[in-house]
Amino acid sequence: MELGIIGLGKMGGNMSRRLMRAGHTCFGWDADAAKVKAIAAEGVRGARSLAELVRAMTPPRAVWIMLPAGAITDQTVTALARALEKNDVVIDGGNSFYQDDLRHAAELRPQGIHFIDCGTSGGVWGLERGYCLMIGGEAEPVRRLDPIFRALAPGRGDLPVTPHRENRAASTAELGYLHCGPVGSGHFVKMVHNGIEYGMMQAYAEGLQILHRVNDPAIPEARRYQLDLADVTEVWRRGSVIASWLLDLTASALAQSPDLSQYSGTVADSGEGRWTIQAAIEESVPATVLSHALYNRFRSREEHNFADKLLSAMRAGFGGHIEIKSGD
Repeated sequence: MELGIIGLGKMGGNMSRRLMRAGHTCFGWDADAAKVKAIAAEGVRGARSLAELVRAMTPPRAVWIMLPAGAITDQTVTALARALEKNDVVIDGGNSFYQDDLRHAAELRPQGIHFIDCGTSGGVWGLERGYCLMIGGEAEPVRRLDPIFRALAPGRGDLPVTPHRENRAASTAELGYLHCGPVGSGHFVKMVHNGIEYGMMQAYAEGLQILHRVNDPAIPEARRYQLDLADVTEVWRRGSVIASWLLDLTASALAQSPDLSQYSGTVADSGEGRWTIQAAIEESVPATVLSHALYNRFRSREEHNFADKLLSAMRAGFGGHIEIKSGD
């Protein structure tokens, strides 16, 4: 199949590479002409403008936006509303607010253009591991683009079959992608996914901070332990109930740099954590862990500790987020 990709950064570029490996044809455009030139050398059909990308594709087209949430995505949807034709499809694979999806779908609907929101998880590792896809939109265009979603997703891999799923054979969830429901539902699921991610990261960071501080002079000498956190996190990876990919990344970061000196400890948030808490308030759902994790990121911008450096290390590990050290 053909797919146009707008935004050829860390994720958009690797998504196009993964699709080409699966035999799909990718067209690409980015405001940075150097990114277009570089990816074109690998086989993507680069375009000098959004309009040129649309003209080069065969109708009905599918164009995937992989840009930061907010104004730039809004502007791109508006531009595509003018450039595309009836029965074409726009997919927003970024971390957009799910309520914005409803507005984008309404903007495209008068021209007969379909809109799909696709929460995309996989970060800088997606090229090899695949991307977990949480999809919202009308059933027909989602079915039409199934080969694209299937190629981007991880597949079953070597994970064992989940018990008691015998009556769910038709679901694609075991392949790593899922049509969650109508427009907005994909980004809603991804939003809560990222809120949970904040909480899991915070739990690891706080626990390891306790292990790190047990050798502090304020602790009675008989109860001080000089623990090797690289080894602690490594042993936890081996059969522990708290094993996870986030723990894998943490163990790798500590093995490389036990004091994490290259990390700033200033921890950014990209929006989804805030939106998750807003949804919890709207639904009257107590979300104490997720709220604390978000507020801790705010605090980290005023003062930093070892736990904050762990959070920075995890963000760098899965998403390539580089948080510059203060004073650099």
